[in-house]
Amino acid sequence: MFKGSIVAIVTPFRNGKVDEEAFRGLIEFQISNGTSAIVPCGTTGESATLSMEEHNRVISIAVEAVRKRVPVIAGTGGNSTREAIELTQHAKKTGADATLQVTPYYNKPTQEGLFQHFKAIAKGAPLPQVLYNVPGERVSTCCPRRWPVLLMPEVVAIKEASGDLGQMAEILRLAGDKITLLSGDDNLTLPVLAIGGAGVVSVVANIAPRYRRNGRGVGKRPI
Repeated sequence: MFKGSIVAIVTPFRNGKVDEEAFRGLIEFQISNGTSAIVPCGTTGESATLSMEEHNRVISIAVEAVRKRVPVIAGTGGNSTREAIELTQHAKKTGADATLQVTPYYNKPTQEGLFQHFKAIAKGAPLPQVLYNVPGERVSTCCPRRWPVLLMPEVVAIKEASGDLGQMAEILRLAGDKITLLSGDDNLTLPVLAIGGAGVVSVVANIAPRYRRNGRGVGKRPI
């Protein structure tokens, strides 16, 4: 469903407010340079520090500006299930194509807790989910062998930022063609592609989208 260079787009600010004009310009820059999909309100988009109003507004702008030219994967995750549902409901209402759902941070849910969290979001706001596994920042981690969430029909991809290629290969073995594996680290893009991944949710693409789209930037060649 999703592949290639997907940008985790930044959220520009001016004088303490979201710079809407600059944000629309960044989206046009990404699309004109061949980016495969836009992720507003990911970690790189300041999701942890945006107010609910700002968060919703940024997603609305992204959907409006993209105009279905590429998919919009709205970052609507969090460690509060209720807030994640509310944000996802808004993303669905505005016309986002999918949501990025991070593993909850700080409250350390069990594997069953993770399953119930993502299941509640899917029930409250049915949209395709791209799960975001980033244990280095979120404390909780996804364990493929005990992870029934892989079988949820709403889960279409996983953004893997654990750095554990063995775990990523296990996800593909267990989920088969049902789950698209995306690298969550620019520097692991090539190894992830080598084990069967389909692309990357990239930070580097904010400044060099065409470079990432062409499959370069994974070795020693400078940007």
